[in-house]
This record gives sequence, C-alpha cells and structure tokens, in this order.
Amino acid sequence: MTASLIPFSPACERNKDPILSVITDLLSSVESVLEIGSGTAQHAVYFAASNPSLRWQTSDLAENLEGIRAQLANAELTNTPAPLELDVTRPEWFASAVRYPLVYTANTLHIMPWTSVQALFAQLPKVLERDGYFVCYGPFKYAECFTSDSNRAFDARLRSRGVGSGIRDFEAVATLAQSAGMVLVADHTMPANNQCLIFRRQA
Repeated sequence: MTASLIPFSPACERNKDPILSVITDLLSSVESVLEIGSGTAQHAVYFAASNPSLRWQTSDLAENLEGIRAQLANAELTNTPAPLELDVTRPEWFASAVRYPLVYTANTLHIMPWTSVQALFAQLPKVLERDGYFVCYGPFKYAECFTSDSNRAFDARLRSRGVGSGIRDFEAVATLAQSAGMVLVADHTMPANNQCLIFRRQA
C-alpha cells in the first residue's frame, strides 16, 4: 500500500490514547461499534487493534471512503469490515441499518452544519440498541462560554468558512440527546480543550 494514499491526521494520532483510556471499559463490554464520520480511520484501526474481538464498522460520506479503505487495507485487521457510505441527512440509510450497542463519533459535530447535527441525533434511535451507548468526542461550549481562548479562535475560523460549522453548545447537544431518548452518563474533560461525552439510550 502506497503511504501517500493512506490519510493521516496529527490530531487523531495525539488523541487516540486519551480517548481509548476513557472508553476501554465500554469497548470491552460490546461486540460491535458503528463509527459515524470515520475520517482517516486512524481511530478505527487503533481501537480495533486494541480489541480484537470487537467488530468496528467505519462509515463516512462517499468522498472519504477511498482513504478509509486504504487505511484499513494497510492495517490488515480482521475486525474492520469495509466502510459504509453514510450521510446523516439521508434517513433511508438509517431505516435499513442494523442496530449497534455502541455508536461512536469524533470531531464531527463542529464540522457538520447544525441541521446535520439535528438529523444525526434524530436518526440515532434507529441504529442504537436499547441500553446502547453513544460516544461523542470534540470541543464544546458550556452555557454559551468557550472552555479556552484557543477554542474561541477555532470557532471563529470554523464559522468563517460559511458552511455552518462551529463549536456546539453542550446544552443544545444534550437536549437533542434527550429528545432521542438518551441520558448523559459521563462528561470527560480531555486534552487540547476537548470533551468526551457518553450518552446511554434508555430502555
């Protein structure tokens, strides 16, 4: 596999160990995971390699699948099936999907438009088992306040793109989760002014 074809994110490389440290127990308690917005698939490869009995299903928009396939092929793991094409604004995909005990996403909510964030949470009950977990990693505001000056600057850069990106308010995200039948069970403060939110779907 040509190295240049394999996508790489320095941020993913830095945050993979801190994230794994807070979700290790969860991963050991489930048999499969659906990752929404796998990006470079570095998390998928790292987490799947650390849990050989865990089936890690990657997914992303069509334009990102080639890079994910390259990453998975290079890793040669047996528990990372081919990536799925998934657009959170297309409810027909969720209607035909299997259910997972854990759904994971990292650094996606501040990239996609707010309408897509709303669509994601609205569709989660269709792919998340009852009592299943939703793990969400990334930067958040609390009570409309940034947790750092660097996050404030990052938010300004995101919004300057004019595509609806921006750091989300924790309270607004928690409200969406509640509407989808989920409750917050953990909010971990992570390095580089990020958070790891863990929601659980109520039975």
